[in-house]
Amino acid sequence: MRTVTAISMSLVMPAAADTAENDLIARLREGERRAVEEVYVAHHAAIRGFARRLVGDSTAAEDIVHETFVALPRAIRRFRGEGSLRAFLIGVAANHSRRSIRSAMRRRRATERLAAHEELQDRTIDATSQLITKQLADRLWAALDELPIDQRVVFVLCEVEQRTSIEVAGIMGAPEGTVRTRLFHAKRKLREKLGEAP
Repeated sequence: MRTVTAISMSLVMPAAADTAENDLIARLREGERRAVEEVYVAHHAAIRGFARRLVGDSTAAEDIVHETFVALPRAIRRFRGEGSLRAFLIGVAANHSRRSIRSAMRRRRATERLAAHEELQDRTIDATSQLITKQLADRLWAALDELPIDQRVVFVLCEVEQRTSIEVAGIMGAPEGTVRTRLFHAKRKLREKLGEAP
């Protein structure tokens, strides 16, 4: 008896969660401010994490989060329910990231030019290790800066956030084959930029 109850409860819970999300989406479509606040509380950390991994800058990531939630009342009209609300929000964030990515690229290039003019001082072993790690991170960001935005977004979602190509297709609003092609080209370009054999 308990087993049957446990099974039936587990089957009911996802339906209740779906209903709650559908109600929240309906409230968003009606322009209810409280609904936007609820979505923000539930999803801002995930959107901020995605944006931070995408642009490599906390301030720019915060700007993307802000733009995403400001745009939400208009953007929600495009939501057709094919995926989760969180996946939809990541798609909105990806669309709003283009300007931030360009700004982050400019800042990194300016920092690199400034660093090229500075002389390296004697460093301890720990500082040398940190310097090497920072240089590798800088090389990776420089390589990511060379990718087209769609390839960059797919790379971050698939490789950094470990999402499936099906999930990313839903987020990007693109066919799964297109996502795989973008990921393939992104990886190839990154290997070339980082000096690895293909």
